[in-house]
Amino acid sequence: RYHLLELPKRVMGHKQRLESQAHRLQIQNHYRHHSADPDDALTIPLPPIQIVDLRQELRAGNRSIFSRTMEKAITETLERKEQAILFLNRRGTSTFVICRDCGHVETCPRCDMPLTYHRPRMMLVCHHCGRREMPHTECPQCGSKRIRYFGLGTEEVEARVQQRWPDARITRWDRDTTAGRNTHENLLASFINQEADILVGTQMIAKGLDLPLVTLVGVISADVSLGLPDYRTGERAFQVLAQVAGRAGRGLLGGRVIIQTYKPDHYAIVAAAEHDYAGFYIEEIRFRTQFSLPPFRRMAKLVWIDPINDRGQREAEKLAKGLRLHIRNKALAATEILGPVPPFFNRVDGRYRWQIIIRSPDPNRLLADFPIPPKWLVDIDPVSTL
Repeated sequence: RYHLLELPKRVMGHKQRLESQAHRLQIQNHYRHHSADPDDALTIPLPPIQIVDLRQELRAGNRSIFSRTMEKAITETLERKEQAILFLNRRGTSTFVICRDCGHVETCPRCDMPLTYHRPRMMLVCHHCGRREMPHTECPQCGSKRIRYFGLGTEEVEARVQQRWPDARITRWDRDTTAGRNTHENLLASFINQEADILVGTQMIAKGLDLPLVTLVGVISADVSLGLPDYRTGERAFQVLAQVAGRAGRGLLGGRVIIQTYKPDHYAIVAAAEHDYAGFYIEEIRFRTQFSLPPFRRMAKLVWIDPINDRGQREAEKLAKGLRLHIRNKALAATEILGPVPPFFNRVDGRYRWQIIIRSPDPNRLLADFPIPPKWLVDIDPVSTL
């Protein structure tokens, strides 16, 4: 089992991650890293990136989603008849709905995850199983009418932009607006043909767009994914920020990037702002060395999915106990079992999940002579542990 996003890497083997190739070919001791010279590939200067500390904005009394720096930059871009991209890696209008009296949060009954409010459809939507329901005017728990919508998604950003710059032409690009056939191409063509001034979008806008009139890229919040319990959150944050920043200044007009964050000192954000891949690598590899994470030790993720939570827990505990005994009997060095625990998304579409993580120099060796019962999902070198 592997992530669909890995398929192109498997087809185009020469573009596969070095660590994956090294493990597969068992050539760890026969290669060395050659530092790339940035001048070998660059033909135009990278856009300057400015980090804005949102904590300072709050202290200054600014409660808008736009920092003063961002607001001024958008206004100037519109005045020059140029284009801007505003990035937020989260869909919807509000990311959760809460009762201010009892604290009840509207959740999906099949996934136990907060429902996201989508204003245009006036619906609460589960982004995991697709369930939809009408929002309540009263709290189903206590009957209070003090219902509050919190959080921020691309729909809300679009609405705030329209409110602040009513004459601006705005296009939104996310999974909700590109569900139909050819919608990707139509949205892109519209923006390239200058039928819109501002493009609001999620990670879908970060890759591969060559838009010479875009002179401003604004990251509304760089903190969206940094709090997730996955060891690759720093890597993903750096990757996305570097990609979205690359949408600015691709033409002769040049450009700039503004990153808004409550964590201005986070190494991934600082490295992205400085176009410093080497600096990011040093910090990331130090973190992974300290906690024996890939590429220093490999992982396998074993997941049991069951509509009955207690049964799933029993199956997971039984397998984990057997794996630990197998490790002791085989005297496998530097191999450990983590869990079982419910993963971050522990219930999806009415079915519960229990997860075991194997951390080992070679998880295939451990599993080769250990019979994994049917129905277990086995993911070697998982792209995520969520």
